[in-house]
Amino acid sequence: MATDKEKAVELAIEQIERQYGKGSIMKLGEAPARVTGDAISTGALALDLALGIGGIPRGRVTEIFGSEASGKTTLAQHIMAEAQKTGGIAAYIDVEHAFDPTYAANCGVNLRDLLISQPDTGEQALEITETLVRSSAVDVIVIDSVAALAPRAEIEGEMGDAHVGLQARLMSQALRKLSAAISKSKTAVIFINQLREKVGIVFGNPEVTPGGRALKFYSSVRIDLRRRESIKQGTEMVGTRVRARVVKNKVAPPFRSAEFDIMFSYGISKEGNLVDLGVATGVIKKAGAFFTYGDTKLGQGRENAKDYLRQHPELASQLESTIRASTAIPSISPEKGSETFSQEA
Repeated sequence: MATDKEKAVELAIEQIERQYGKGSIMKLGEAPARVTGDAISTGALALDLALGIGGIPRGRVTEIFGSEASGKTTLAQHIMAEAQKTGGIAAYIDVEHAFDPTYAANCGVNLRDLLISQPDTGEQALEITETLVRSSAVDVIVIDSVAALAPRAEIEGEMGDAHVGLQARLMSQALRKLSAAISKSKTAVIFINQLREKVGIVFGNPEVTPGGRALKFYSSVRIDLRRRESIKQGTEMVGTRVRARVVKNKVAPPFRSAEFDIMFSYGISKEGNLVDLGVATGVIKKAGAFFTYGDTKLGQGRENAKDYLRQHPELASQLESTIRASTAIPSISPEKGSETFSQEA
């Protein structure tokens, strides 16, 4: 028999539903079940593992920030490509007006189906983002970048005019409007951001991201990208080694790190990830400079092992499945675009 307290709660729920509609409040056990591992792969297996759920979360805000040429746009383009591979729709808000379609295609982005906008003002960029989010039809939206979101007053004003706090207020208002819509739409919204340095800081970290504090609070995941070293072929520089640190994570344990290669010609090296994780998990045996997977000799030296896997995609796919099974990284189902776990975490 229901107690007086339970009856009072039921009456309150009925009153709220009459006023705001069915589903405005419910018991969590009665809520529709969410897909396990509801995420979009980053294209970097090591980063998927560091994020804890196999990629960036849907229905949440993600911030990717770092110094110049640290791979922020490259990572975002690989996320768009991974979303498209599972039948999803990707949108790119090119605030910097610096989109390179050739490089995006090399990263795996399907240019024919990509939605792209090059807005004139910050307000226009965020209004376009809101419209796409509320459509509930877009899987991932990338805004590149927050630092380039110039408010209309700044665009229409004179050079040198002071516009204190305009961008921060714009971001704060936009995120207040967007947060609920993003959660309901299951759209992954990615803000790319740059780094600035505070003047006169002696102690502590002088680095700060533009756009105020609102984005830090509203982001469920924040990824800090840093260049580690250059990758060379002979004397020619062909790529960079990047370290990604998950400095905030509301969907899994934070402060995990991952390293991966970004090649100038095609973006994130999937094969480099496979070699590194294969050795770390014991799937690939390393004896001196030689790498072996089962009975297959991958080559002498890491770069040769990467090249061998690139030339044998079926073997690379088999190796990826083995690594996912040994690390419990979720694998994507192309038919449904959702993720399933290869084993229980």
